[in-house]
Amino acid sequence: MADGIAQRLPWIPPASDAAVVRSLLAAPPCSFQMARPGEGLVVDRRAFIGTLAGGLLTAPLAARAQQAGKVPRIGLLSPASPSDAGRKPSDLAVLFAAFQDAMRELGYVDGQSIKIESRWAEDNYDRLPRLAADLVRLKVDVIVTYGTPASQAAKRATGTIPIVMAAIIDPVASGLVASIARPGGNVTGQSMMSPDLVGKQLEILRELVPKVSRVTLLHNPANPGNAPQVRNAQDAAGALGLRLQPLGARDPSEIDNAFAAMTNEQSGAVIVLVDAILQENRTRITDLAARHRLPAVYGLSEYAKAGGLLAYGPNRLDMFRHAVTYVDKILKGAKPGDLPIEQPQKFELIVNLKTAKALGLTIPQSLLLRADQVIE
Repeated sequence: MADGIAQRLPWIPPASDAAVVRSLLAAPPCSFQMARPGEGLVVDRRAFIGTLAGGLLTAPLAARAQQAGKVPRIGLLSPASPSDAGRKPSDLAVLFAAFQDAMRELGYVDGQSIKIESRWAEDNYDRLPRLAADLVRLKVDVIVTYGTPASQAAKRATGTIPIVMAAIIDPVASGLVASIARPGGNVTGQSMMSPDLVGKQLEILRELVPKVSRVTLLHNPANPGNAPQVRNAQDAAGALGLRLQPLGARDPSEIDNAFAAMTNEQSGAVIVLVDAILQENRTRITDLAARHRLPAVYGLSEYAKAGGLLAYGPNRLDMFRHAVTYVDKILKGAKPGDLPIEQPQKFELIVNLKTAKALGLTIPQSLLLRADQVIE
């Protein structure tokens, strides 16, 4: 039937909306006809024109700009580097590549139907305001961010350009949106629900090491998104009867110092919060945890794959791919403030048995049965 319709509809030349409507309305009318078998549907021209005219006259400005030939610009703002020390794509480079793949699946091809402008802070949060301002200067149509520092930098740089947070810890506590249901303003996106997850990670840690009493919380004090996590962890630790010791680390040297302090304080385990700079140093962190023989729970799967004992958190790859639905809606005219913040429906539990054996730990069967992936 679709082919039949396509063969009978008049060709619409690339012109302005008003010109298209005027030319079609000037055409002679035709009545409905019943198509002969195999010929498809014959469409009444007046009915078609009425529908088309209504759609064109009420089309959102962003969609009409695309129809007029404008190629939308999408800005990508990352707090990390595009490649790691071995010149391989970094974790966030892989995630943003997955975002672009998902965009292509919707017909948005870089260099053809869209133009993508990428900006990387190279693990230096102080660079984010300048990079965000650069995207604003380029008049991009949407800015896609990862993490609290990048999202806050983008919001400070513009109150009008839509901002889509591919993944962020807590957008409400960070002051980026008014509420989950109605963000308001020019920011929307996805929450990783990390403040709630820290309590769950502590529960898993207690299940993993029942006799633990003192736990270190490794965070980045330069990341404002870590602050609500620390508060939530302190409340959860108190409820579990655990003594929590928050330790901050902004760079590799401070990470080394933090693990030395854990030994001095006789910490029995460590939880590492979600942070882009800590994530970029995950190999160093997992090696230090092994060297100090500390059971560790992480919020991202990449840690477990790098030798970390256990990870529990959302699948960021799924989140980055899903972020394209926000961008698509915004380019078609939706207001970001009207698009609710979404939260992941599934959390991954990954257990590294090789690391557990090296630490002399026996993973409880209850955890193994719940694990989405077991690394041996």
